[in-house]
Amino acid sequence: MSAQTLIKGNTGEWEMVIGLEVHAQVTSNSKLFSGASSEFGAAPNTHVSLVDAAMPGMLPVLNKYVVEQAIKTGLGLNAQVNKHSVFARKNYFYPDLPQGYQISQYEHPIIGTGKIEIDLPDGSVKEIGITRLHLEQDAGKSVHDMHPTQSYVDLNRSGAALMEIVSEPDIRGPEEATAYVSKLRMILQYLGTCNGNMDEGSMRCDVNISVRKPGDEFGTRAEIKNVNSLRAVHQAILFEAERQIDLIENGEEVVQETRLWDPNKMETRSMRSKEDAHDYRYFPDPDLLPLELTDELLERIKATLPELPDEKKHRFMKDFGLGAYDASVLIAEQDRAAYYESVVKQAGDAKLAANWVINELLGWLNKNDTSLEDSPVSADNLGQLVARIVDNTISGKIAKDVFAMMTETGKNADTIIEEKGLKQVTDTGAIEAIVDEVLAANPDNVAAYKDGKTQLLGFFVGQVMKASQGKANPAMANELLKKKLDA
Repeated sequence: MSAQTLIKGNTGEWEMVIGLEVHAQVTSNSKLFSGASSEFGAAPNTHVSLVDAAMPGMLPVLNKYVVEQAIKTGLGLNAQVNKHSVFARKNYFYPDLPQGYQISQYEHPIIGTGKIEIDLPDGSVKEIGITRLHLEQDAGKSVHDMHPTQSYVDLNRSGAALMEIVSEPDIRGPEEATAYVSKLRMILQYLGTCNGNMDEGSMRCDVNISVRKPGDEFGTRAEIKNVNSLRAVHQAILFEAERQIDLIENGEEVVQETRLWDPNKMETRSMRSKEDAHDYRYFPDPDLLPLELTDELLERIKATLPELPDEKKHRFMKDFGLGAYDASVLIAEQDRAAYYESVVKQAGDAKLAANWVINELLGWLNKNDTSLEDSPVSADNLGQLVARIVDNTISGKIAKDVFAMMTETGKNADTIIEEKGLKQVTDTGAIEAIVDEVLAANPDNVAAYKDGKTQLLGFFVGQVMKASQGKANPAMANELLKKKLDA
């Protein structure tokens, strides 16, 4: 068992048992049961239909496109698509829930069990089970910081289509939890079914966590609501695990409850006792017929699926000879993977191309806070640069200088190499002349080398590169020096 999955208490090691409920807003122009816009960032209460505001006599009409998006997501999660599903009313009362109930799915969700692979920091891979995915409408938003004594309600989000994706309690620590959320977000973005933007609330997470001695029965869990960043998921899990361990080791009991994460105080705090299903008084929504899916619809949607992250990762490893880490970095975003494949077409060396994309390009973009979309170096131009290393036109060291000039000027590699006269010297006679000059200028070091200080070879290579202004082919310089020094 990995040390990352265990946490030390006064009575020894404890294991975390975690399941996540991820709420992902469906990418769709309109809401789940109305034609109102689902666009983010509008002025308060401007994207609200009579249905969203729960005006008397208003009836929900199911958005077909949202259903198709849910099916596509289920297929992307290797999950069972249920041809028969039912919408139910989940009854509870909040100021930002105009109907006094939420239309959700309960006993018969649209998507059943599935699984995804997560990639862990130590290079290992773990499978996490998916319990279900169901569709439901979002509530509005209560705003408490606009007036000293009053709260406001914004219903723009009311009725927006959500997919609630529930995992099995297979997660054993904060690293696994953040890896799971990252992979899930990646899959949804590849599928185009959710933009995965946690800052805007398009994707948020409820964390269910309990602790136990390794091998014991599951403990009593607490739920941490609406955690909205990977960092917060990590921090909330560690705090809550330690809180529960302290309670148990001091002879107290963990209470099943809903808690909130406070990122300022870095702690969870009690919100309410945890409701069970019967507290919500679920019953089938009388205004909506059961949802029946056809084989033809499922086959049509299946035919539109893109190559998913894990498929792409394994292909990159197989076809390009990449390690799991490099492949995982490159497939993290669709446009990054496409950029890399374009570089490879020009470069002629897949591993070297991966190094340049990951280390040089992504490093530069990160340092300069620039997106790949706005990169001054196109995939074709980077591929051309790597190709010039491969065909020995320039050395790897000079290539870094060329890359810097490419980011500054937007020019391609060949133009810069030509303009600056940077072509590598591969003429044996020319390099041999420089080698002879370097050896003649360093008689003491030549003698020391011949006396056994063979590590001086690196010094001589450096001197040849300096004398040639970095243009000499290093391998040829190395070979000629060794030949002359060992003679």
